[in-house]
Amino acid sequence: MRDLSVSLIQCQLAWERPDDNRDQLGTLLARCQKPCDLIVLPEMFTTGFSMNALANAEPPGGPTEQWLQARARELDCAITGSIAVHAEGGVYNRMLFATPEGVQHYDKRHLFRMAGEHKRYQPGTERVIVAWRDWRINLQVCYDLRFPVFCRNREDYDLMLFVANWPAKRRLHWRQLLIARAIENQACVIGVNRVGSDANGLTYSGDSLAVAGDGEVLLDLESREETARVILDGAALETYRESFPCHLDADDFTL
Repeated sequence: MRDLSVSLIQCQLAWERPDDNRDQLGTLLARCQKPCDLIVLPEMFTTGFSMNALANAEPPGGPTEQWLQARARELDCAITGSIAVHAEGGVYNRMLFATPEGVQHYDKRHLFRMAGEHKRYQPGTERVIVAWRDWRINLQVCYDLRFPVFCRNREDYDLMLFVANWPAKRRLHWRQLLIARAIENQACVIGVNRVGSDANGLTYSGDSLAVAGDGEVLLDLESREETARVILDGAALETYRESFPCHLDADDFTL
């Protein structure tokens, strides 16, 4: 398995101002260190974590999806992050995975009831793993991180991505759970969170991390507003799994 170059963009977000956020992120994307295979943006990167679902939602194939794919073509990479999308059945917190060839998506399964997300958005029903440049990538959004059964590796992914708007007051949980998900699944894990504050008075400390399959933290953005790159070592991940194959003793389960 080849190495994968991944850029994490940890930034502030303008509240419910998609044009401003796309402009800011366009500048940050252009600054990403090359070569780059994958760029990860935060959750709800066009609006912040707003419960004004209908007002903010775009249609499938809307302006942000088109913008993402255009940037993916320009940069010859994949770009991912989530936005509100109004599709059949209601509004979804939808993680888009754009490549030069097209856009796949994952709809957030676990909706954050403490903010009323479960009342404004529809839950996704499908587990989504995409293939990109020799890597199998499991797409996850924020609160999904707390549910290890849903995150469990069935020997079908190599990298798990979490995009988030995770408040600073629970930063310990965010950091510890990202590392735990890597260790228990023997997969690389990347979590990208935002910084700054939002219109609800919540503050965000960032703490975006890249973690190797053995739990080693490869990159920690702490509270910096920053774009940084990490190289995920495909051969090292395969060697680690072969030398310590604990997945062979895993319990059966159904979801």
